[in-house]
Amino acid sequence: MIEIKNKVYYVGVNDRNKALFEGLWPLPFGVSYNSYLIDDDKVCLIETVQVDFFTQFIENIREVIGEKPIDYVVINHMEPDHSGSLALLKKFYPNIKVIGNKKTFGMMCGFYGIEGGQIEVKNADSIELGHHTLNFYMTPMIHWPETMMTLDVTDNMLFSGDAFGCFGALNGGLIDSDIDTEWCWLEMIRYYSNIVGKYGTPVQNALKKLANLSIDYICSTHGPVWHQHVAKVVSLYDKMSKYETEPGLVICYGTMYGNTERMAEVIAKAASQAGLKKVYMYNVSKTHHSYILRDIFRFKGLIVGAPTYNNGLYHEMDVLLSEIANRDIKNHAIGWFGSFAWAGKAVQKIGEWNEEKIHFEPVGVPVEMKQSLTPETKQQCEALGKAMAEKLLYEA
Repeated sequence: MIEIKNKVYYVGVNDRNKALFEGLWPLPFGVSYNSYLIDDDKVCLIETVQVDFFTQFIENIREVIGEKPIDYVVINHMEPDHSGSLALLKKFYPNIKVIGNKKTFGMMCGFYGIEGGQIEVKNADSIELGHHTLNFYMTPMIHWPETMMTLDVTDNMLFSGDAFGCFGALNGGLIDSDIDTEWCWLEMIRYYSNIVGKYGTPVQNALKKLANLSIDYICSTHGPVWHQHVAKVVSLYDKMSKYETEPGLVICYGTMYGNTERMAEVIAKAASQAGLKKVYMYNVSKTHHSYILRDIFRFKGLIVGAPTYNNGLYHEMDVLLSEIANRDIKNHAIGWFGSFAWAGKAVQKIGEWNEEKIHFEPVGVPVEMKQSLTPETKQQCEALGKAMAEKLLYEA
């Protein structure tokens, strides 16, 4: 097992077989379930792993401490990919005490029927392990109500739960200074935007609690241990939770026979010719929405378009707009377009989504196309792309 520092060890596992995280989000690089073991006068485990990996998990633990008992297990977050091994762990270590908060224990009973053997902590409480001292900070709604973080004040090591994590299994190395982390950054943004993104205010509240703490390591439940890039990781979370963006445009479209796609191509070309360099296009039926949402979090401009379908909006676009609304994304500009064969509804429906649920700033004039692209609708598409580019470049 890898020793991070001063008898703090990594005992987590990799999952390279799961296709969808939470049954929703693609895992092209797999995912890690991170757990940490502090081998002190009192042995303390921080998080467990998904129950499917329990055999490997116990082997990892015993590689560090042999037959020694574990005194405590800290559960910062009760999602089953982190707490799932608790019931089996208690069979191996019947005297282990679970450290958590009041909401932790309610969920622990509900998920696993576990009661008793608990140490309840509140914000800023401490527990001494011997050489190491653990302080606890309540950080609710990142992204469940029971979430908290644990700081080893001896080595300035923050065990942050799901915060600051990313998709992707660990390829042998663990600490960021020892591995190539280039793949991590977009996967961190995709993780945040899809799972944590709705909870910008709770993230800001948590960052304020952490602001005056000395943090040399961030040990998340997914992805690398951050050491060299601690400041960058915290800054990225600060930016995303404030819904800060960079000048760029995401164009999302649905298309059945290619006519609506032609509108999107004209809009993209016009935006590019107006001087906007960062233009990203997605077919909502081809690209998994997690990647689209990732880039919507990154860039200020969004233009969406789709055909009318069954006197309503094309299904995949309807789903995407629902996902955008669900995340309470702020500080964005939006334009839209649509097409129809005999009765137009798409443009109207997108406008209703924005007015009632999404609340982005409208830019340009919406474009509605009947059947196929004409010189007139082409000019309208060009005007929409140009208007969005000028808006984004002016505010840059």
